[in-house]
Amino acid sequence: MKYVKADWDSEMHGFNLDPSAYLVELPQMRDALPAGAWAFASDAEHYSMRGARSVKDLELAGISVPTDKRGVLTLEFSANQWKHESGLRIRYSGVSHFSIDYDQSIDWMQADTVLLDEILPRPDGCSHEIALTDASITVHCQDFEAVWGAA
Repeated sequence: MKYVKADWDSEMHGFNLDPSAYLVELPQMRDALPAGAWAFASDAEHYSMRGARSVKDLELAGISVPTDKRGVLTLEFSANQWKHESGLRIRYSGVSHFSIDYDQSIDWMQADTVLLDEILPRPDGCSHEIALTDASITVHCQDFEAVWGAA
């Protein structure tokens, strides 16, 4: 990620998470981000680590990959039982890139949970990078819709 920090700190034996540089840059991206991406990124609780609509600690629950170019890529995240009131479903349209890169270095966790994410403008829409405890997901798309309570 360009601005958001979500790295393992071996000395601290935990993750170093810091969205502050991204939050400084985010207002300047208002006109460059598609409407759905902007609404999700600018939600007041998005980067509030303890907020009910924070992406932090959501668990990756499912991925639906389209079988044709008109399809929609869907990521589903389950709520963390101690933090979230509901899960999250993100539906990406106009996907031009999708990848999952696994690290496999944190073998003591049963599920991949979200650390933080970052949404940046691209000429054809936006990129959405999601750092998980043991992997990262990258999507390039025209726009997306994020719905709480759907997963």
